[in-house]
Amino acid sequence: MTTKKKNNNNNELLARLGGKLTMIGFGSIGQALLPVLLRHFDLKASDIKIVKAGEDRSGLAKKLGVEVIPTRLEEGNLAAVLEPLLDKGDFLVNLSVDVSSLALIKLCRERGVFYLDTCNEPWDGRYDNPGLPPSRRSNYSLREELLAWRLDKRSGPTAIITQGANPGVVSALVKQALLNIAADTHAEIGSMPTTYEGWAALAQRLEIKVIHIAERDSQVASQRKQRNEFVNTWSIRGFVDEGLQPAELGWGTHERHWPADAARHGFGSDAAIYLERPGIGTRVRSWTPLEGPYHGFLVTHAESISIADHLTLRKDGEVVYRPTVHYAYHPCDDAVLSLHELAGKNWQLQHRQRIVRDEIAQGMDELGVLLMGNPKGVYWFGSRLTIEQARELAPANSATSLQVVAGILGGMLWALQNPDAGLVEPDDLDHRVVLEAAMPYLGEVVGVYGDWTPLKDRCPLFKEEMDREDPWQFLNFRVT
Repeated sequence: MTTKKKNNNNNELLARLGGKLTMIGFGSIGQALLPVLLRHFDLKASDIKIVKAGEDRSGLAKKLGVEVIPTRLEEGNLAAVLEPLLDKGDFLVNLSVDVSSLALIKLCRERGVFYLDTCNEPWDGRYDNPGLPPSRRSNYSLREELLAWRLDKRSGPTAIITQGANPGVVSALVKQALLNIAADTHAEIGSMPTTYEGWAALAQRLEIKVIHIAERDSQVASQRKQRNEFVNTWSIRGFVDEGLQPAELGWGTHERHWPADAARHGFGSDAAIYLERPGIGTRVRSWTPLEGPYHGFLVTHAESISIADHLTLRKDGEVVYRPTVHYAYHPCDDAVLSLHELAGKNWQLQHRQRIVRDEIAQGMDELGVLLMGNPKGVYWFGSRLTIEQARELAPANSATSLQVVAGILGGMLWALQNPDAGLVEPDDLDHRVVLEAAMPYLGEVVGVYGDWTPLKDRCPLFKEEMDREDPWQFLNFRVT
């Protein structure tokens, strides 16, 4: 099944903001987002302020007439810097690192301001603090802190956390993929689910055991990676930060082989586990239609936990169904080389760092969700966006950044349609609204079935521990 949307590079209005917009951070994603915001939300340059740690060396904000406030946000100055910029009905988009999402959400709630971020960030010093146990450095822990805070705050100005491409759009893709499989297999599902339990029951009925966020970035720059240099198509600091958190995955009810290096958190939903090793030091087998089988990095991501949690069914208080969910990321080839060098330097980041965009010569970002277990075969549903398409659709973008921008647009549209929803995750949003805004910026959106399993074509030269009775065991996916 293939769904295509016409390229939307005009000035079609998605929604009127009704107030001003403040953006925190102006790296690769902020620069990618700014021209698109001006295009679709009836904003003038004077309506936008950017707060970032230093001057805008890209020159883009100045070119578009947007004011930059070069100030590093910290716990001690957060309110003093931001309160003059935030009035009721305004929107705060947080694209920074090392600025606490929870602190920003609290401030926005006090001021009556909409909020959206693409990553649930702590203050600087938590991800890489050797004095903290791995569980405290995990995305699971950060999520549970936010969910605990919202327990008595079920309404109020809408604040959407972790709404980019992944996490973000992929949660909408999972719901649409479930509907596609149901239609293609003629499953009797009645009306579309409207509750978490309804979506979980549909996934259980379709026999979905595992969901990968399966991504292959094949973009290549004209200048290849040099020695002692980290190259990536998006935030290097953000990638390394999350990569050095423990590998995390939603843990399914079908799993029967407990990993020797795994642990439970002992609090919260118990929907996910972590491994006593970094995500960028952990590889898993996965598959996308164009790449075929590949080894990806099991990097922690918020959607690995939230999708698993939202697709959980309980009976008499006991969990009876949950799929295993995790990221399987193959970044661009130069980023893989950068990770290899980083590991050899005992995870000490290279002195030189380069985010590639304008110098990308070819390639695409093949980003989607891979649903496994249905008798019809594995089903990948997602975005194939080439660098040429990205450049045609929006300035200052690569394929990777534009997929994130698409998710932000979808989240902002939903927030403006649902202004009093309080704190929500991507899984709480109506996937149709998110995809309405995102699809024009995702290139070709396609659904493909395959006969791949992690046991297919395994090399017979060496003995490996496998479970041949059930291909969908995590034991079979993990590369050891």
